Amino acid sequence: MPALKRLRLLALMLLPLLTAFASADGHQVSLVAHPDVDTRTLTRDTTRAIFAMRQRTWPDGQAVRVFVLPSNHAVHGRFTKERLAVYPHQLQLAWDRMVFSGTGQAPNRVSSQPEMLERIATTPGALGYLEREYLDDRVQVISME
Repeated sequence: MPALKRLRLLALMLLPLLTAFASADGHQVSLVAHPDVDTRTLTRDTTRAIFAMRQRTWPDGQAVRVFVLPSNHAVHGRFTKERLAVYPHQLQLAWDRMVFSGTGQAPNRVSSQPEMLERIATTPGALGYLEREYLDDRVQVISME
């Protein structure tokens, strides 16, 4: 019986953590693009290259316009860690290196998710990310392999 009590205690201790994971899943961050973009699926490596500003075109050759939230924004942090498997500061270092060396530019920054939605919906070739609650039919979700 002591083992059963320990198991129950462990379950009670983990319950808040499991609840937090379940609620976080409800706010999953989706990769989104302008509706005219022909690409429907990207690999993680390609997505990472695009957001690191190393790949500047879609697979069909159309120019990519990348939009991001501020580096300290919680959604930006979740997107970079969960979807790109990099930390926000790693992306920022890559952008700074390109800007200061004159070999590239940083992505377009927006201040909020409603602004992200608007900019992606109205900018041909645009790519960004939004929590599911901000999605509407003006943008398309790009799946990641």
